[in-house]
Amino acid sequence: MYQCFVSPLASWFPFVLKIQFYAQEKAWYKKIISSSLEISDHAELLDPGALNLILHLKCLYPGKKRVNELRVLMLKMPVLVRDKSVVTLIYVSYKFASLEATIDTFSDVIIESFGIFTGYVFQMFVNPVFTDKYRFIRRAMAEGGFDPCECICSHEHAMRRLINLLRQSQSYCTDTECLQELPGPNSSSDNGISFAMIMMAWVVIALVLFLLRPSNLRGSNTAGKATSQHNYQPTVPFTAKIWILGAVMFEIKKICCIGAGYVGGPTCSVIAQMCPNIKVTVVDVNEARINAWNSDTLPIYEPGLQEVVESCRGKNLFFSTSIDDAIREADLVFISVNTPTKTYGMGKGRAADLKYIEACARRIAQNSNGYKIVTEKSTVPVRAAESIRRIFDANTKPNLDLQVLSNPEFLAEGTAIKDLKNPDRVLIGGDDSPEGQKAVRALCAVYEHWVPKEKILTTNTWSSELSKLAANAFLAQRISSINSISALCEATGADVEEVARAIGTDQRIGNKFLKASVGFGGSCFQKDVLNLVYLCEALNLPEVARYWQQVIDMNDYQRRRFASRIIDSLFNTVTDKKIAILGFAFKKDTGDTRESSSIYISKYLMDEGAKLHIYDPKVPKEQIIFDLSHLGVSEDNQVSRLVTISKDPYEACDGAHALVICTEWDMFKELDYERIHKKMLKPAFIFDGRRVLDDLHNELQVIGFQIETIGKKVSAKRIPFASSCEIPKFSLQDPPVKKPRV
Repeated sequence: MYQCFVSPLASWFPFVLKIQFYAQEKAWYKKIISSSLEISDHAELLDPGALNLILHLKCLYPGKKRVNELRVLMLKMPVLVRDKSVVTLIYVSYKFASLEATIDTFSDVIIESFGIFTGYVFQMFVNPVFTDKYRFIRRAMAEGGFDPCECICSHEHAMRRLINLLRQSQSYCTDTECLQELPGPNSSSDNGISFAMIMMAWVVIALVLFLLRPSNLRGSNTAGKATSQHNYQPTVPFTAKIWILGAVMFEIKKICCIGAGYVGGPTCSVIAQMCPNIKVTVVDVNEARINAWNSDTLPIYEPGLQEVVESCRGKNLFFSTSIDDAIREADLVFISVNTPTKTYGMGKGRAADLKYIEACARRIAQNSNGYKIVTEKSTVPVRAAESIRRIFDANTKPNLDLQVLSNPEFLAEGTAIKDLKNPDRVLIGGDDSPEGQKAVRALCAVYEHWVPKEKILTTNTWSSELSKLAANAFLAQRISSINSISALCEATGADVEEVARAIGTDQRIGNKFLKASVGFGGSCFQKDVLNLVYLCEALNLPEVARYWQQVIDMNDYQRRRFASRIIDSLFNTVTDKKIAILGFAFKKDTGDTRESSSIYISKYLMDEGAKLHIYDPKVPKEQIIFDLSHLGVSEDNQVSRLVTISKDPYEACDGAHALVICTEWDMFKELDYERIHKKMLKPAFIFDGRRVLDDLHNELQVIGFQIETIGKKVSAKRIPFASSCEIPKFSLQDPPVKKPRV
């Protein structure tokens, strides 16, 4: 519906509809009128001609209700649009209602109108279309000696005088002269020549405004502040405002998401649920993954995701491997593929590998026609959108218009559905050109189905891309900061939880992300901080690069320090000792194991010859074996010899020397630890890497456990044997090179 009313063609669309009116049933017009209030809510985005059309249609069915609707609509109009609509309002209301009532009701609106009305007064004297259509206004001005130049000197005075002349002329204006019906299909008043002239005039005006548009509307991508979509007020000249008002508001009806992973799947499922009128198709090259999305067992675990998918799947949410078909029919394409850290070539171990992003861009260009919005959903380095745009420009073809936006996700795994339905903010970055802002508005309209406008922030593309990297870097920094304090607490006898509570009550600091642990994991934090380090080095900012590198180094140190405490507590040897690892996901309420601290702890213990019995409630056996079989983690048959996947925590702990908690699953608080203690070798150790058992320390010590936790001294019986510095550094981001056999 919106596309009809906001197109530049809508400026002459009323003339076409008036000709078609007598050839069609009025029911079609009633349907438009019923939607006009919804359309008028977006009055600031509509073309002036479209608002004229709405006025025509509303006045065709006069009544008391229409008067208030017209007044509300007029007051919503920007002054620029309102000026142009005043003459139409007077003319149509006079034909179908009462000119006296119209003037009385809308006199305040009419008097406030300026600018464009002046041009219309002149056109009434020179344009044959206006001369015939508005003959009664022209006669009133001629009889009263009204000089059009009065509009230039004093708008308000001229408007008041014209209103008085219209009142006087009403007394002798006859039906045959003034109340002519709208022209029918065979009427010559809106003849072909006039119609062509009008179309040509609007084309010329649009071309001139395009050539004269200011530099800040020509696609420059300068840095700018993020602004609320609700409060966005571009500071551009008058001609630029005319250009913006005439821009097309593109309506998104079909969405394609390339990538059915932890971001693409949940994000598009929520969009489908919140926007039932939009068809959403999630595509992926992995057929097994797509089959899982179409089954009762989803490929990823996320609280609430199953219910969302089941409510929409098969209705307006679809999962498919037909990537090309989905791209062709989509209005909006999300790119939500993995951007891993490079393990080869320039920037290995730090730079983001954009090979999947590039492949998506080429495939989109190959299968697209017409207008399409392409949106980065994956976390990408700054100026990745520019790379995508260059690929599009190099593969251009007739009638192809691809606009690139940045719309980074800020969801947290484990609370993704909650974060998507009630986000802190939605960030959309696009070009500052009219075409870019048109795409931004279209994407904003999708989110506005459920996200308050004040939470939708718009900025340029580069700022949006850097904001995602900076956000993850700041969160990772807070975790590394509190982990550094945890080491100090263990050395002094302080409790890091008490320290975090004390500093967290300071409003300048806050209490979020001050939970000491065995280290952060997941697909984003380490990858994005390393990407930021590489970016700083590439831009010759070595001091900044070293600062952010320390965030990663501290996280690695925390993992090595924790593994060292395990070995140290078990009398400086774990060779052939059974150790239960509870939790393998990088955090609770997810099955994602990417960069999980459990992988690192397991690797360090396997290097010492420990036999690991691993249990996680949501990570399948195949995933655990795959992660530990990484060339940088283990060698040859090491996993098959040293790793066993247990079906429950009690089986994992049976006969174990130690129990190591690596993921903060709530179920670990509810275990029968008396039963576990009876089956473990003595002394029985618990290493709480997530501090999930803080409230049970006294009870566990009474049972007979020796407790080791992060940031706090619990057991005083431990005799230190080794230093954490003896454990070599390791990173999954390093190239997978096998050690030579001796």
